Amino acid sequence: MSLREQISADLKTAMKAKEMDRVAQIRGITARIKDLDVAARANGKEVGDEDILPMLRSMIKSRTESATMYREGGRPELAEKEEAEIETIKTYLPPEMDEATLNAEIDAAIAEAGATSMKEMGKVMGVLKAKFGSALDMGRVNPVVKARLS
Repeated sequence: MSLREQISADLKTAMKAKEMDRVAQIRGITARIKDLDVAARANGKEVGDEDILPMLRSMIKSRTESATMYREGGRPELAEKEEAEIETIKTYLPPEMDEATLNAEIDAAIAEAGATSMKEMGKVMGVLKAKFGSALDMGRVNPVVKARLS
């Protein structure tokens, strides 16, 4: 089942269960997917899971920033709403690698690329992108690769 189909099925389930908060959260996700569809249609492309995953990660990032600002501004109820949306979005992302596995994969990619300095960081990131595609959060990988190469 594709990610798009899973989201649609979850929306129907939430609607039947009358979980209005979850319905609103999933509708927000589907609206962003439709935005991707419109942008891709202009270029004559199809939107697949490899395009949806980075969009979901960006949604999490923006909601995390919003939750932090709400907490600092003394609005914990709004921060909790954002955090609930983050948890819903995370259900559609592949499970993250643990630190040991991530470090091992980064070391293997550095060895495969033959990288020895920061100038070759792009090669390492390219190896990781080719191996894992959009399943790997490059925002999480980037600082680790930088630390290893510097």
